Amino acid sequence: MQAYKFALDATPAQVQDLRRHAGAARFAYNHMLRRLSAVKAQRKAEASYGVVETDLTPWQGWSLPSLRRTWNDTKPWVAPWWQECSKEAFNTGLDNLSRALTSWSDSRSGKRKGRTMGWPKLKRKHAARSVRFTTGAIRVEPDRRHVVLPRLGRIRTHESTRKLARRLEAGTAKILSATVTETAGRWFCAFQVAVRRAAGRPAHAPLTGRVVGVDAGVKHLAVLSTGEMVANPAPFKAALTRLGKAQRRASRRVGPYDPVTGKRRDPSNRWRRAQHRVARIQATAAAVREDSWHQLTTRLAQRYDLIAVEDLHVAGMKRNRRLARALSDAAPGTLRRHLAYKTNWYGSVLHVTDRWYPSSKTCSGCKTVKPKLSLAQRTFTCAACGLSLDRDINAACNLADLARHVDLELPGDEKTGRGAYVRPARPAPVRAGQSGAEASRPLAVNAVRQRTATDHVLTNAS
Repeated sequence: MQAYKFALDATPAQVQDLRRHAGAARFAYNHMLRRLSAVKAQRKAEASYGVVETDLTPWQGWSLPSLRRTWNDTKPWVAPWWQECSKEAFNTGLDNLSRALTSWSDSRSGKRKGRTMGWPKLKRKHAARSVRFTTGAIRVEPDRRHVVLPRLGRIRTHESTRKLARRLEAGTAKILSATVTETAGRWFCAFQVAVRRAAGRPAHAPLTGRVVGVDAGVKHLAVLSTGEMVANPAPFKAALTRLGKAQRRASRRVGPYDPVTGKRRDPSNRWRRAQHRVARIQATAAAVREDSWHQLTTRLAQRYDLIAVEDLHVAGMKRNRRLARALSDAAPGTLRRHLAYKTNWYGSVLHVTDRWYPSSKTCSGCKTVKPKLSLAQRTFTCAACGLSLDRDINAACNLADLARHVDLELPGDEKTGRGAYVRPARPAPVRAGQSGAEASRPLAVNAVRQRTATDHVLTNAS
């Protein structure tokens, strides 16, 4: 499964049609959510009066077929204009609602990991607009400058669609759906495509048999075990001054709310233009960040056979308020996400080390682990062997060494790396009066680290 995204050059009439379809998806979402919220509140009120479970108001099912049946029964008087839009527009809103409610239910029952999800909220009128088409006329024109969507017709693209058109003409790709979204006033069309791809190295990047460790950071986008430091463009930081001026300018305009009375009002055209400038600056920063990561990850997947990265807990790292902005600007979690599928494309292997492996505190020369290493110490100096080098390069070298000596027979596999550094299991507690049991915790033994240190000693001795 792969996505091809193209910018659209839609006419003003086509833009109105796109907004109408996105608004129809939002309307269906909000209408059915209000219906479910009313049923939920009614059941809660009845339960407070002592009504038994079997006599409560029946639930409105939130599966997609159930929501679609209810919507088709009520749309003639709820949305008499429904024939002006494609059925896929309403199906988009219903599908989003079904997914949101399923995630809410799974979060409450413990099936979904992560933070607890609350009850879905209504979508705002000026929120992100999107609509997804799964049936109907969805194709790329042979001239490679137009796309065709249901009820919207033929829309010109800002760029050539030859990358997708070549695969479609060769019969190695099949379009499954098309999603149209609006970002900072521009419309994009993303095709979800099933591609028959032969995994292997491209002609300009032959098989090298090399291993590289990649340490993602903030000062540098990534540091390689080869000593290369990829600069971090920090697009948000670079645009911070312009963004501040644009936001202050927008705050002085007549917005949709009156600051004195707190009531809604019609915003001025100047306020709309000011908000558009803010959105354009933010979209440009996001595009620069995405392009930087794509260029780096593609180069790594093509040039190296084995790529070792860390399993970073980015959400926990962002809790540090002094690093949250810089971490969000660098987006280090993008490295693993992009390499996860690009390594499959180009025939390389991704190795993800355990989250608790001390790559920064371990000496890449003698494998001695430092007890403490503050974040302010940017140079790693080993007290045992005297090695001194940049701490990020040292961490990248440790990742590469760990990937070279990983034992595939350990628990886990080289794709996830969950067997690279196994934390010792806590022994079972000793019951009172039980004899012959060892009460003390056994020493931690890790086969990978022992083998790495042994290989290093043998190499130096030889």
